[in-house]
Amino acid sequence: MCGIVGYVGPQQAAPVLVEGLTRLEYRGYDSAGVAVLNPRSSVHPSRVVRARGRVRDLEAALPARLAGTTGIGHTRWATHGEPSERNAHPHTSADGRVHVVHNGIIDNFATLRSRLADDGVDLTSDTDTEVVAHLVARELDAGLSVEDAVRAAVAQIDGTYALAVLDVETPDRVVVARNGSPLLLGVGDGEMFVASDPAAIVRHTSQVVLLDDGDFATVTADGFHSFTAGEERTARSAVTLDLTVEELELDGHAHFMHKEIHEQPDSVERMLTGRLDDRFGTAKLAGLNLEPRDLRRFDRVKVLGCGSAYYVGQLGASMIEDLARIPADAEPASEFRYRNPIIEPTTLYVVVSQSGETADTLFAVREVQRKGGTVVGLVNAVGSSIAREVDGGIYLHAGPEVAVASTKALTHMSIGFALLALVLGRVHDLSYADGRRIIAGLRAIPGQIREILADEEALAEAARELATAASLFFVGRVRGYPVAREGAQKFKEITYRHAEAYPTSELKHGPLALISPELPSVAIIPDDDLVERNITAAQEIRARGGAVVAITHPGVELGDAATSRIEVPRNEVELDPILLTIPTQLLGYHAAVALGEDVDRPRNLAKSVTVE
Repeated sequence: MCGIVGYVGPQQAAPVLVEGLTRLEYRGYDSAGVAVLNPRSSVHPSRVVRARGRVRDLEAALPARLAGTTGIGHTRWATHGEPSERNAHPHTSADGRVHVVHNGIIDNFATLRSRLADDGVDLTSDTDTEVVAHLVARELDAGLSVEDAVRAAVAQIDGTYALAVLDVETPDRVVVARNGSPLLLGVGDGEMFVASDPAAIVRHTSQVVLLDDGDFATVTADGFHSFTAGEERTARSAVTLDLTVEELELDGHAHFMHKEIHEQPDSVERMLTGRLDDRFGTAKLAGLNLEPRDLRRFDRVKVLGCGSAYYVGQLGASMIEDLARIPADAEPASEFRYRNPIIEPTTLYVVVSQSGETADTLFAVREVQRKGGTVVGLVNAVGSSIAREVDGGIYLHAGPEVAVASTKALTHMSIGFALLALVLGRVHDLSYADGRRIIAGLRAIPGQIREILADEEALAEAARELATAASLFFVGRVRGYPVAREGAQKFKEITYRHAEAYPTSELKHGPLALISPELPSVAIIPDDDLVERNITAAQEIRARGGAVVAITHPGVELGDAATSRIEVPRNEVELDPILLTIPTQLLGYHAAVALGEDVDRPRNLAKSVTVE
């Protein structure tokens, strides 16, 4: 959600900022803006340009010559105030001296706005961010340096923030602060960058400094120094990004979502490399920081995630119960900490996040740790907030994922859960033979995904039919239910069609009332011990005039229970849901393409939800 870019150096800032903001479009936003300082101009020592809409709209609004080598930029996802030019960032103090961009939410902004209004400050937006510009300007008027003014302003704020601040009278620097929202510095050759996401600056540098909560930093062309609210210097050093600009290109695909779906066979192979232990029939997960004797003491697993990560968490909990035979369940991280959860020392808490910055999931980590629990993470971003705060974890190694609708990372989460379930199973009751069986199944997955992708045109045809419906069901039973939930999620978020998931067994308890020729269903029907019951449920839908697209295994005799079928190669029964999910990704993608929607950037959504 939202994106920050900053630059100080010899280059003209505006093109660097616009390019960085373009790289951040995948995060989700509704407006964009830049502020550039030019001390050589007595008429315009600073210029702010903002626009509602896409970065291309901002670029079209920029003056032909926007001179200046220090600047900040922002893409906004609306929280306080409607999407509009006046609510877009950067925000400026009443005297025009201070410009601010902000990710996060200021909880006490209403009190601060009221106080400023009572003091005669003219507030020109509906945002929480604007108060920061006025607070910093007041501290500057009191004679403080820009660093001290930012620290003093932040001391008055309750909430989460990643801030980048410009002072017209100190045009050689950007001052930044972080609390609860990601922010990093990019180290170049005689130039420095600020960003909320490494994608914004990867073309310019591979060296980044990851800031922690409570950090402040002053960034100049010559380098940076970081410090705390108490003015103590902090020892932050640069690390090398595991990311290249080529990975952020379409590489011949029409959309990033399509590219990422097709990257899955190779990326899963890379993820599994070195992690399968044939000798002992288990997996090698040193990053968990848990020895077998530690794992033995856990008699329950609780999985926490948001959105698609939560649905994959349900799938993962099922794998853990199947293979380790210990109770496991999944819960939305967004609800977890608010119900004052009971944290048990013998429960292993597993959090799941592609970005490693999901705010609700990060707060869940802190709630578990505050109460003495053990929490490990499945994350895709090395150096992310969650990755740094958990007690251990499994890196997904999916590579960058640009499309808002997650596909590749979700498959890697499923694989991560399979590895975790295998490890837990082998320290509990899973036999060596069954461990080897699961290893063989995991090794087969990349090739089986390739088989599914080879049949893409048949999936596209089914998707085009589904796209004509205003509403549809996804149904699955037991292991198939998380697949149905994720399928419905994909479909609704990029096609804007209403899609709802139900356990197949629940159809007779209400949903059948909605079945009609106008409401098709996608039914998950694996060849398992529930196959007959799933076929019967599909026949009940057909008897009421509903079309059924069945995602099933070869050899399953559906008869007239389905109007069309999509076949997925068989794997081990515990791993089958991983493969059954792949067709749902292509159904959503091709339906959205048929409808002419913006597949990679669905409206109202953000790739990384960094606010509550």
